[in-house]
Amino acid sequence: MTPRPLTVGTAGHIDHGKTTLVRALTGRDTDRLAEERRRGMSIELGFAALDLGERRLSLVDVPGHERFVRTMIAGASGIDMFLLVVAADDGPMPQTLEHLAVLRALGVERGVIALSKTDLADAETARLAAEECARLVPGAPLVAVSALDGAGLPELRRALAETAAAVEADRPEGGEADRGEPVLHIDRAFTIAGHGTVVTGTLWSGRLERGRRVRLLPGGEQARIRSIEVHDRALEVAEARQRVALNLAGVDRGQVRRGDAVVGPEAGVSVTYRLDVELTSGAEAILAEPRVQVHLGTRDSPARPVGLGGAAVQLRLESPLLARPGDRLVVRRIAPPDTLGGGLVREASPPRHGPGWRPAPPEQRSATAAPAPTPAPGPLARRVLAELRADGARPRTPARLAEDLGVHRREVERAFSELAAAGEAVRAKADVVYAASVYRKLERLVVGIAERDGSTSIAEVRDALGLSRKYAQALLEHLDSERVLRREGDRHLPRSAAPG
Repeated sequence: MTPRPLTVGTAGHIDHGKTTLVRALTGRDTDRLAEERRRGMSIELGFAALDLGERRLSLVDVPGHERFVRTMIAGASGIDMFLLVVAADDGPMPQTLEHLAVLRALGVERGVIALSKTDLADAETARLAAEECARLVPGAPLVAVSALDGAGLPELRRALAETAAAVEADRPEGGEADRGEPVLHIDRAFTIAGHGTVVTGTLWSGRLERGRRVRLLPGGEQARIRSIEVHDRALEVAEARQRVALNLAGVDRGQVRRGDAVVGPEAGVSVTYRLDVELTSGAEAILAEPRVQVHLGTRDSPARPVGLGGAAVQLRLESPLLARPGDRLVVRRIAPPDTLGGGLVREASPPRHGPGWRPAPPEQRSATAAPAPTPAPGPLARRVLAELRADGARPRTPARLAEDLGVHRREVERAFSELAAAGEAVRAKADVVYAASVYRKLERLVVGIAERDGSTSIAEVRDALGLSRKYAQALLEHLDSERVLRREGDRHLPRSAAPG
């Protein structure tokens, strides 16, 4: 019987050799950007096919730097197993621990530990590192390897094949992922000359066939699948758990970006500003925070957690996520950033409620994937919006705005959340919040500068728009994070510009 498709994701601290090991295993360099090659570190997700004899795995290589945990989570969402890389001369480090916390939050329980760079460590140092790894991930096979001389690579490939077989045995054919409607959370969107719009992602569930019509969320646009590739191989059908590239007809590049999703018409994915969640880890830490960052699929949003009793929580989001019951999510602290835990979505578009509420019977709820109605901003929120519009391109900080309005900062933060949920405000940075109309105007101006000159910088935006460095930096970093621009060094390029 042909093995079913599975996806493995790397994890581990920066400079522990993830990308080098992937190249040794697959023959493919997943660092494709000039900035990655110049800095010697992964910034974006990388992808490769891993042939293990009878089995072919999709492999997602993630960045290890703490600044790119958001990207790591986007890549880890949808994987079936992990390849944790720990340098023998270093042992587990901070991002080793955070990446493990992300994997646990996502329910990724099986994987292999590669003790890398054994050529750089003496026997005692390597032994101590291996013992610490065994304590962190009990039961996971550990293989000592050196990508430099190839030592341990055959054993690592064998351990990955055996773990994949165990993962497959845990998920019998015909389960929810196989028979459900297709759902693919997009992690890359780009244009190929002569072919049009291409999106990539891990197919969480269902099948996608060439010629099929699909929907794009959150906008609801219709598209047709012109062609399908899985690791450069053209296919008529893509199966659940595969890494997939879709060439879409009927949709322009400007209509789709990372964080969007390709879904079947009956997928039941909600575009939602609220989630009822059963926390599986970190409940106490999450409920202690006034605001958290919620990651689901390849999208994330700030949210206010409201305890519902025990490990149940309602997450009130500041921007929409794409969710369905049963999806897993990761919750992080905003400042200082750290992964707090995660949970399972119980209700993907619930009404606003507190403890003691019980959902209505399923037959009485709408089966559509439309977003829940968003309450209109209250009186204080409308007042805050008027102030933000008056501030224009130089909005006051939340603390200063609260002082000027004679209210507590917590009330201003609540007003920001109401405005963001209604699409009336955009938080570019923790202390920089724009009226949405002002932000859209600034976005057009900044993108226009970048397209006119080929790229731009903080200093150039500051001078062109007459802003301080603080606001110019907040704008550019937000446009980078929203995948409107792309950063290389201190330059910010239009997404349409070719890497390098």
